[in-house]
Amino acid sequence: MPNRSKVESLSWGDAIFLYLEREGAPLHIASLNIFEGRIPLARCRRFIESKLPLIPRYRQRVVTAPFNIGLPTWEYDPAFDVRNHVREIRLKRGTDAELQAVAGKILTETMGRQHPLWDFTLLPGLKGNRTGIIARIHHCLADGIAGVGLMNVIMDPSPVAHALPKKLPRFHPPAPKDKLTLLLDGWVSTYEDLVQRVLSAHASVLGLAHTMLAPERQWPMNEFVKHLPELAAPTEPLRFNITCRGPQKYVWAEVPLAEIKAVRTAWGGTVNDVVLALVTATIRRYVQLHGDSVKGRLFRMMVPVNVRGSSSLSDLGNRISLLPVTVPLDIRSPRKLVAAIHKRMEFLKNAHIAEIVGVAGGLIGVVPTALQALAGPVAGQLPITPFNLVCTNVPGPQSPLYLLGHKMVSWYPYVPIGGEMAVNCAVLSYNGMTYFGFSGDAHAAPDLKRFQGLLQTSLQEMRDSLQGKRPPLAAKVAPKKPAAGKAAAPPVVSMPAVSPAAAGKDEPAGQGFAASAPLPKSA
Repeated sequence: MPNRSKVESLSWGDAIFLYLEREGAPLHIASLNIFEGRIPLARCRRFIESKLPLIPRYRQRVVTAPFNIGLPTWEYDPAFDVRNHVREIRLKRGTDAELQAVAGKILTETMGRQHPLWDFTLLPGLKGNRTGIIARIHHCLADGIAGVGLMNVIMDPSPVAHALPKKLPRFHPPAPKDKLTLLLDGWVSTYEDLVQRVLSAHASVLGLAHTMLAPERQWPMNEFVKHLPELAAPTEPLRFNITCRGPQKYVWAEVPLAEIKAVRTAWGGTVNDVVLALVTATIRRYVQLHGDSVKGRLFRMMVPVNVRGSSSLSDLGNRISLLPVTVPLDIRSPRKLVAAIHKRMEFLKNAHIAEIVGVAGGLIGVVPTALQALAGPVAGQLPITPFNLVCTNVPGPQSPLYLLGHKMVSWYPYVPIGGEMAVNCAVLSYNGMTYFGFSGDAHAAPDLKRFQGLLQTSLQEMRDSLQGKRPPLAAKVAPKKPAAGKAAAPPVVSMPAVSPAAAGKDEPAGQGFAASAPLPKSA
């Protein structure tokens, strides 16, 4: 247990997620987990409460300094009640369609800051005697890697349901500090933190310069010149790149990890390259489905990269940098697409782009917190598209996890949308499967459910390419003449889909995922 008398501040990188959040664009990470059997609400509440000593942060709320002078701090919630964080919504029909609708509503809600920023929502009544759970954690508390670590702490690796203690020890939080003390602490911490961030940014710039100018380092000049036009080109908005205003939709799909590894083995590259290729092909199909041309267009993904180094993957907070992966959207050959993404990922790694982005972010952190808090909600609504889509790929455990003896059979991840990135994709591997979660603004992508079938079509195209089959010619659809006074509707092309159940039949379990993307310091 940490020293309760010590006031701990958020890092500026964690606090920025508080400043950017607004109604219609909540900034929590989440997952939809499906379990066998019926999980009782009362036992689940008691079980999770028994785990809280392992996660002290789950009892702490965020306290904003007066006038935002200084970073927000973590403070134990004097009115903590597990019932505020573990709740239940009973499904009426238990269908996947109802589950998607309820998930979209829950993920659209912003968590209240008067309590710790996490919750679990049980969704009993799923067909097949199953229970769904939506777990949310605010992004200021954890990134995707840390979120998986927290789930590993809460879940059990064994189906044996341990007996819960009859009486949990009573927790006595320390008295919260008064407003005047917080204000004075804010003034002091602002000065200390500003000095520390300036020194840290200066050290980061010098360290990066030393690394890039080292005599033994071979600067990939040819590759830099080759890819510079792509890096420098402005992001061309796609049809779903509009300002998020809510509500949200959420859909998911799954792919056997063994199939992704088979593609990696046959064509080279990494598991992450294959995942990004599947997402890129899915976006291409969605754009073409609506009659938009992809010829000569570039598609830019924000790919988070884990920069924890040797520290524990379960460490809380955000320890990530970003890679701007830009790839031509008109590459139809799955093999060529995987190769193109692999070349660009290798270039970005060798050119230390993740470190450059990290240093740039550190310089932003020098801006006073009061200005960050003031500008954050406005920045999230500016008509600027730095990326077309966020695609985060997080490794999960490759053996089953259990909650109160109930096996978790599916683990669908969620990444928030924001700004003009109104459709994003989260990917997570668990127990031999790769789970894709597509989040989207209802106005930007009202037909978000199409991504499920389009992803499976892209996977089938990869299968066919591995077997040497030639892809079928693209169907040409002539737009219908609109009725008088009506605008022409975009053409819709019917594409075959492979069911997730059939895709995963008799596939061996995988052995694990690469990190979100190749780590900056790894080979």
